[in-house]
Amino acid sequence: MRHLLLAAALMLATPAAAEEIGKIGVDWIGNDIIVEAIHDPKVGGVTCHLAYFERSVLDRLRQGNWFEDPSNSAIECARTGAIDISTIATGRSGETVFSESRSLIFKSLRVRRILDRQNRVLVYVAHANELTEGSAKMAISTVALTAEEAGTAPAP
Repeated sequence: MRHLLLAAALMLATPAAAEEIGKIGVDWIGNDIIVEAIHDPKVGGVTCHLAYFERSVLDRLRQGNWFEDPSNSAIECARTGAIDISTIATGRSGETVFSESRSLIFKSLRVRRILDRQNRVLVYVAHANELTEGSAKMAISTVALTAEEAGTAPAP
């Protein structure tokens, strides 16, 4: 029974929360680049830094598109401690690590983690997810794993 409760809790785990660590003003009307730290909720020892554009009230009024921010983003992830991948999804599409709304309803900024076990790498992809049409805007970062962490034999 205890194992079932643990499995259910892991399946219902929510994506990571982001901590804003920086804010860079880019113009006189108040548009900013926001930099957030995201700790992978299932992989201790990995921290990603996500940067994205946040539109100001003045820009929203000027552009006439009140409810939406651009999909552009950048991501960089680093090893910040011991890594344990025993509880992550290992399928080809990986799993969502972080999700944040970029419009009232239709668009979100997501970070997904994919395990490349053969090459001993965790791959983090930041991308826009839109209800009506996809976006080609994405960014990628990788974190190398040891053979032991990846569950593979050491390279000869």
